[in-house]
Formats: sequence, structure tokens, C-alpha cells
Amino acid sequence: MRLSQLSANSAERIDLPGPFGPIAALRTKPGDAVALLVPGYTGSKEDFVPLLDSLATAGFQAVAIDLPGQYESPGPDEEAEYLPSKLGVVVANVVEQLRRPVVLLGHSYGGLVVRGAVLAGADIVGLTLMDTGPGQLTSGARLKGLQIGEPLLRANGKTEAYRLREQISARFESWASLPADLKEFFRTRFVASSAPGLLGMARGLRTEPDLVAVLAAELQRRELPAVVVCGENDDAWSVPEQREMAQRLHVPFHLVPGAAHSPNTENPTGLLDALIPTWHSWLN
Repeated sequence: MRLSQLSANSAERIDLPGPFGPIAALRTKPGDAVALLVPGYTGSKEDFVPLLDSLATAGFQAVAIDLPGQYESPGPDEEAEYLPSKLGVVVANVVEQLRRPVVLLGHSYGGLVVRGAVLAGADIVGLTLMDTGPGQLTSGARLKGLQIGEPLLRANGKTEAYRLREQISARFESWASLPADLKEFFRTRFVASSAPGLLGMARGLRTEPDLVAVLAAELQRRELPAVVVCGENDDAWSVPEQREMAQRLHVPFHLVPGAAHSPNTENPTGLLDALIPTWHSWLN
């Protein structure tokens, strides 16, 4: 059976303190270390559901969050507060609350955010950048979708913007094959998210500078291990671009077979095969 955001799991739904209200999270039983999982644009904590129980079995307490403004986490009204550097400070504060050794993973836009968290001083034992890039999106259908969707969202609101998103998605077989309840979850999540958050994160995806050299210097200064992971068919930042980012960071690069932009749902077993041994090595 294919795992998805709606799959059964053992995590409890909790709220963590945040600067704009509670940060919604899913948390598994305590472990030797914490895996803090940060989602991407239009995503949520549920994107990591296929990983949670396996991480718990491997000795990690998995904590997956909604960023401020995403789904069940309230956020500020100012779009600039959703840029990676600002949200990075929020994630660094979440790390501080967790108290045990923390491995930090960010997916897509969340990868830019966790980079911001490290640059804000997040006290972690290792960093995973998953299906993310050195900076802004530079080409492709996702960038084009942002360019089309932003004025529609501003003019007509979230419901109309999501209707366009569904119309575009309907062209792809992968969308057509999704169960109706999962499609409904995606719609509910998008409409529940903050409009300033959607606009602010979209701005970040279009404007974030290349900070790889800055991050590389910080990783070296702190002797902090890191890894870059992506699906073999990623259609956001290209695979060569992410491989080059790993080289510039002087960290390993792992390609997840049978996955595109979201290995966490497209091939969670292959992703975990790469993550768990790496994360255990950081703790020894």
C-alpha cells in the first residue's frame, strides 16, 4: 500500500510555542535524538507521515512541524516575515525547545529555511537539505506557476488560486491517480494556510540569494556535518544544481531512486535508507 500524508501512524498531534501562536507538530515517542522535519511551500507536517514510525523505530523522536502560516500554525500578516532568514529564526527557537541532540531536515522551501536556522545559530548535530537549492528557483513549471498564481491570489483569494492549481495539476497522470481524500486534504490545507504566508514564501522562492558559500563557512566553523539529498527526477531545482551545491558545501550527496521532488512520499524507504545511517553516524 502506498504511504501518503493520510497514512496511519503513531505520532501525537501537539502544539509547540511560537512567536505568532502555537506551532502545530506531529511527534513520535522519545528517542536518543530528535529529527526535526521542516516542510516546503504549500506543505505541512503531514508530508513527513510516511517517515515517522520508521524514524521512531530507528531511535529518533520525529518532530514534524507546520511553519508559521502553514495549515494549522498561525502566522504574521507581513509577507516579509515568511522569507527564509525570518523563518529560520523561528526554527532555531524550536530547536532550542527540543533540548536533546537534533538533526535538522528541510524539504524544498524548508531547505532554505533550515539554512537560515543554521545561520541564525540553531544548535544542531547535523543538517539535511532535501530537494532544495542554493537560492531562488531559476526556471521550470514551478516558477511559472508562482508567477501566474501570485496575482490571482492577490486579486481573488486562496480558493480561486487553488482552483487554478488543480486545473494545472489535472494535466498530469500522477495527480489523476491520487485518491479523492488526499486531493481534498491538499485543498483544505492550501485554503487553511495564510495568504500572506503563501505570498511571502512565493517571494522567497523567487528572490532568495545563493548563500552556499556563507553556509559552507558556517558548517566548517562549527564542524557541523551535512548532507544533500534529492529525488532522481526532481523538477524544481535540477539534480546537477543540487549535486554542485553539495560539492560547494563539501558534503555528501545522495540520490533517491524512484522519486522526484518529494522522496518523503514518493519513495520513503529509499529516502530512509540514505538518512538513517547518515544520521546515526553524526551521533557517534
